[in-house]
Amino acid sequence: MSTADVETAPTAGLEPEVGIAQAVGAGVVTALVGFTSTFAVVLAGLTAMGATSAQAASGLFAVCVTQGVGILLLSRRYRMPITLAWSTPGAALLAGTGAVVGGWPAAVGAFVVTGVLIVATGFWQRLGALIAAIPVEIAQAMLAGVLLPLCLAPMRALTVSPAIVVPAIVVWLVLQRFAARWAVLAAFAVAAVGAGIDIVVTHRSLELAAMVPRIEPTMPHWSWQALIGVAIPLYIVTMAAQNIPGTAIMSSFGYRVPWRSAMTVTGLGTILGAPAGGHAINLAAVSAALSAAPAAHPDPKRRWIAATTAGGCYLVLALASGALVTFAAAAPDGVLETVAGLALIATLAAALTAALTPTDNRSAAAMTFLVAASGVTVLGIGAAFWALVAGLAVRWFLRPRPEPSPPEPSAVATRPASPES
Repeated sequence: MSTADVETAPTAGLEPEVGIAQAVGAGVVTALVGFTSTFAVVLAGLTAMGATSAQAASGLFAVCVTQGVGILLLSRRYRMPITLAWSTPGAALLAGTGAVVGGWPAAVGAFVVTGVLIVATGFWQRLGALIAAIPVEIAQAMLAGVLLPLCLAPMRALTVSPAIVVPAIVVWLVLQRFAARWAVLAAFAVAAVGAGIDIVVTHRSLELAAMVPRIEPTMPHWSWQALIGVAIPLYIVTMAAQNIPGTAIMSSFGYRVPWRSAMTVTGLGTILGAPAGGHAINLAAVSAALSAAPAAHPDPKRRWIAATTAGGCYLVLALASGALVTFAAAAPDGVLETVAGLALIATLAAALTAALTPTDNRSAAAMTFLVAASGVTVLGIGAAFWALVAGLAVRWFLRPRPEPSPPEPSAVATRPASPES
């Protein structure tokens, strides 16, 4: 059922063991690339929302576990390489929004509401149609505006920790030329080595007890500012920048994602992970191709093995959440922000291209981008929401007005003459 329209590629001459090993390797790469390339963005977003180091580590642990379990459920049930990911644009949105009225508990409440909206999208077509009705240019402009301050972080960090930041940027740039997939991972490795040397030289100690992964539950609190300023933009950016592109990428490889099941699993995963600090999980977009492409397995009906492997790897990687947060807290200023900024540059470029290339809504998209990048907060509501409002308002104001149609000739001819004539 799930792969009815996927043609099986010829596998003559390929040993079954070799094909399985190829799929397992692709799954490991999928998880490693997905985790290492953007975990810094997740930590930056949760911390900006008011999470302590322990709560941020718990949130990273939660999204790893929920997406890992979700991948195992969906890929095995439908025998398709369905991979999930945490919402990287959503984490960037949180980092740009900052603390909200009600603090961290209110942010957790907003995460729960986001999950509820994702589940509702799978069952209520009108809600999905409403999101699809938002012009792509405006949604991408909002995302680009949110990403801009984060992508500037490496430049600011050059003056704070140049001995660590400069080598990381150079390695990232070189690998962008020769092996772009590994650029962020290599930059993180260089930054980690530099931070480790700095920690040893300055005799700073690491709290070993904090490296043990654990859950830090938070009772959700609901404030209207957090619902409007966090939940709604987080839902929109997760749907527009992750779930919808994710289904398109899977379709390009011949797979039709079971929409209702995918939204139910990711929405429930978001709801269950929220009290532990997880912000949102969704269909993978860019990393989806690593498990769905022919490189994962020549036979499309066997690529689900790659996705299942990725799900298992995420459960293992979750165990490193506490250690990563502890290490990041002890690292020199600007190191974590540098890794996060480098990880988001490609996303920023894609968002700007999608926002400003079409001419129809360019002015509205530019206004959306500027408001989102400004970081302005009004009535306790962050810039992302006001950016959407501003962009849609400008689009409505500038839309072409239909010209009045001329009267029918027959109506003019038969009009009665006035008494004066």
